[in-house]
Amino acid sequence: MDKRLALISEHASPLATVGGIDAGGQNIAVAELAKELARLGFTVDVFTRCCSPMAPEIVQWHPRIRVIHITAGAQDCLAKEDLLPHMDEFARNMSRFIRKQALTYSVVHAHFFMSGLVAMQLKREFRIPFIITFHALGLVRRLCQGSSDGFPIERTRLEQRIMQEADGIVALCPQDSDDLLKLYGADAQKITIIPNGYNPQDFFPIRQELARQTLGLNAEEPLLLQLGRMVPRKGVDNVIRAVSLLLQRHGIAARLLVVGGDSRNPDPTLTPEIGRLQQLATDLGVAHLVTFTGSRNRDELRHYYSAADVFVTTPWYEPFGITPLEAMACGTPVIGAAVGGIKHTVLINKTGFLVPPNDSSALAEKLAVLISNKSLRQRYSQQAISHVKEGYTWARVAQQTADLYDLVTNGRIRKSIRLRTADHQASSLQMPGMP
Repeated sequence: MDKRLALISEHASPLATVGGIDAGGQNIAVAELAKELARLGFTVDVFTRCCSPMAPEIVQWHPRIRVIHITAGAQDCLAKEDLLPHMDEFARNMSRFIRKQALTYSVVHAHFFMSGLVAMQLKREFRIPFIITFHALGLVRRLCQGSSDGFPIERTRLEQRIMQEADGIVALCPQDSDDLLKLYGADAQKITIIPNGYNPQDFFPIRQELARQTLGLNAEEPLLLQLGRMVPRKGVDNVIRAVSLLLQRHGIAARLLVVGGDSRNPDPTLTPEIGRLQQLATDLGVAHLVTFTGSRNRDELRHYYSAADVFVTTPWYEPFGITPLEAMACGTPVIGAAVGGIKHTVLINKTGFLVPPNDSSALAEKLAVLISNKSLRQRYSQQAISHVKEGYTWARVAQQTADLYDLVTNGRIRKSIRLRTADHQASSLQMPGMP
């Protein structure tokens, strides 16, 4: 197959600083996938929305990777929930760029449903097959967030159209695949399960004492880590409540580091969620145990993972969840919510524990078990490192993705990796109470 690819990620640029409201797992996934595909010999153009009039149209990010800024709406930072009306302009300007540069792409890989809308238009205009990774599904999001979901109801209809026209669909985990089948009636033969991954050059164990010394942290106190985007659905409030219960019920004063936000110094004005969480910690009497660090660069994160006794992530929902992989790669046991990809990547009683989302009591109990048992943490640490190294490197993910590209360009659609019974072939279903 031809080795030139187009990746579309309309709101999640690989160049963005991770940890803000709209900069998280998708940014990482697009960036790491592009880098590994380039190592496989592909030439990759990543198309993303221009958020600043000062941004150059083309950034030669790596020798075989360009990031191309496409004008769609005001050249300013806009919430992803406000971008849908600008996708026609994105498609027109991307098409204009392709024609101007006389480019030929073998495959377009769209990331998120709005990028999928652009890919559909490009397929009609240039006859380029496209793959779609949704990263999150509208019906699942609406079930979890209810009226606080800022996307229009028409998102579901648009997602169904994209699934019908796509040449392949990447599901990030078995739960993602089941949701595509049961909630949307997607074609099972189009679906391939390919997880996200981690980069072993960036995430590896550092001796805990050294990591804490590097970060200026207390060498003795129990240390919990929460790292990621600062938005309510990530459930950081649940972790703070668990810290309070851990102190009340077990007499364990564990420090919680909260890494993330829109600035390097924690600023409630720039990141309102930090202000809400700070007030909650004060109300619960544990403000002295909760430290907000602000955002950190990717090359600093392994020190935070390695410094922690336990990594905690209890979102309401999570299409996949990259941070648990990174934590386990650094040898840190994980307690995660039993949702989405987390319930498949975290192995119960082997690399950590799973708890229900929004259940601070259950979380506190599991935290007490791990904090009180150093030998258990050490065993989980070694098993976690082996677990992610075997199945979740970005190099492995990129090879699986390249194989899918090859199948699509050769006109063959591979059946899904997972065997399914007849009930998985159901036509489009709706969640109770969903439009």
